[in-house]
Amino acid sequence: MSIVMSPEKNEKKSETSLKSGSLMKDLSASLVVFLVALPLCMGIALASGMPPAAGLVTGIIGGLVVGFIAGQPLQVSGPAAGLAVIVFELVREHGAASLGPILMIAGAVQLVAGLLKTGRWFRAISPEVIHGMLAGIGVLIVIQQFHVVLDRSPEHSGPANIMAMWGAVFGGVFPLNGSKEESAALVGLVTMAVMILWERFRPAKLRLVPGALLGIGVATTMAQLMGMNVNRVKVPENLMQMISLPSMSSIEGLSLSTMVGTALALAFIASAETLLSAAAVDQMQTRAKTDYDRELAAQGVGNMLCGLVGALPMTGVIVRSSANVQAGAETRKSAILHGVWMLLAVVAFASVLRMIPTASLAAVLIFVGIRLVKPADVKKLARFGKFPVLIYFASMLTIVATDLLTGVMVGVGLSLMRLLYTVTHLETHIEEQEGETHVHLLGVATFLAIPRIAHALDAVKTEKAVHIHCAHLRYIDHACIEVIESWAERREENGQEIHVSMEKLHMRYRARVSETVT
Repeated sequence: MSIVMSPEKNEKKSETSLKSGSLMKDLSASLVVFLVALPLCMGIALASGMPPAAGLVTGIIGGLVVGFIAGQPLQVSGPAAGLAVIVFELVREHGAASLGPILMIAGAVQLVAGLLKTGRWFRAISPEVIHGMLAGIGVLIVIQQFHVVLDRSPEHSGPANIMAMWGAVFGGVFPLNGSKEESAALVGLVTMAVMILWERFRPAKLRLVPGALLGIGVATTMAQLMGMNVNRVKVPENLMQMISLPSMSSIEGLSLSTMVGTALALAFIASAETLLSAAAVDQMQTRAKTDYDRELAAQGVGNMLCGLVGALPMTGVIVRSSANVQAGAETRKSAILHGVWMLLAVVAFASVLRMIPTASLAAVLIFVGIRLVKPADVKKLARFGKFPVLIYFASMLTIVATDLLTGVMVGVGLSLMRLLYTVTHLETHIEEQEGETHVHLLGVATFLAIPRIAHALDAVKTEKAVHIHCAHLRYIDHACIEVIESWAERREENGQEIHVSMEKLHMRYRARVSETVT
C-alpha cells in the first residue's frame, strides 16, 4: 500500500528540515568561533593593561547582546587588538576605573551616529591610513607583548619598549641560569611553535580548529606538568566579581577634554574597524548584507554596556567573523551562541582558565600583531604611486613613536593634503607643430592655478597661430576662464589667430559676440 503525502505536508517537512540544518550549522560554527575568541579575549585584555576577565565579559556582551541586534548577522563582536594600545595608555595614566565612563560616552556617540544614519561615512577613510594604522598597532603589540612573554611589565611607550628589549633579553633570559624569564620565554616559544606548525601542517578536516587554542593548551599542560614558576591568568571566582560599576571617583583627575577626546578616539577607531570588518564579511558570502547604520548603533549599545560593567571596548572583529563565515554560519544564532559558550566557560571552568600562563597568551598576541603588518598591503598601495605608500609608513611610524590617535590624524592630514594637491594640480605643456603653437592644459584649473596658466601663456612669444587645448581639464572655474579670455583678446587685437578648444569658452565667446552685435 502506498502513501501519498499532500503538498502542504511536504512543504512543511522541507521547511523544518531547512531550519534544522541551519541550526546545526550555526551550532557548529558557534563552537569554532568560541574556541577562536576565548584566548583572544583574554590576551587582548592583557595587552590593554586590564585583567583577562574584562576581555571575557566584553566577548559575552558581544555575543549575547550585540549578536541579537547587529546589522551584519554573521559578524562577531568582541575586544579587538586595534583598541588595545589606546586603552593601555588610558589605564596606565588614569587607572582602569576611568575606562568605564569614557567607554559609555564612546558608545553613546556610536549609538547617536547610527541613529542619524552616518554609518556609511565612517567608512570614508583612505585605505592607506587604515592599513598603516593596523600595521602600527601590530608593531606596538609585538614590542609590548615581547616583555609580557618574559613575565615582565611593558614600558609606557613604543620607543621605551624597543629600548628595553636588549635589557630584557640579556638581563633576564641570558645568561641561562634558571630564571623566571627563561621559563616564561620557553612557554611563549612552545605556544608560537605549535601555532606555526599547525598553520602549516594541519589536516584539511581540522582546518577550523584554531592553532591559538592548541598552542595555549600544549603550553599550559607543559607548565603544569613541569611545575614552572610563571605568571598565570587571574580569573575571579564568580561572574559578579568580574563586574565593576563606574562611580564619580573613577573620573576624578580627568579633565573634560581628556574624557571627550579619548571617547571620540575610541568611537572613531572602533566604528571604522567595525564597518571595515562588516564590508569584508559582505565580500566573503552572499547570505546576509550589512545594514551599516544598524551595525553602528548596535556597537554603541554594546560599548555602553561594556562601560557600565567595567569591561573592554568592543568592535566587530574580522578574525572571529571570518572564522564564523568559513565554519558555515547561516544566521545570527552562531554569534549569539558563541557568547553563551563563553559565559558557560567563565561560570563552569574558571579554575581551568587560571592555569593558563600569561606568557602563552602574550605569544598569541605577538602572532596576531605580526599578522597585522602585511607587506602585501604595501605592494597593493604601490600600484597607485609613492604617495599612498608614504602615508602608510607615516601613519605606522607615528603610531609607534607617539600614540594611536596622533598617527591616525597624521595619516588623515596627509590624505587631505594629497586630495588638495589632486584637486588643485594643473599641468601645462607647450609644443610647436607645423608652424603653429599648441598650449595644453591638463588637470584642474581653479583660481589657485592662475599664476601657472598666466606663466604658460606669457611664455608664448610666437606671432603664429596659437591653439589652447582645455578639453582635457577635469574642471575649470570662471577665474581661469577670464584669464584665458583676456589673453586671447589681447592677442586677437594684435591680429594673431587664437583658437581655444573648450566648449565652455566657445559658449562665452558666442555670448560676447552676440552682445556686441546687439
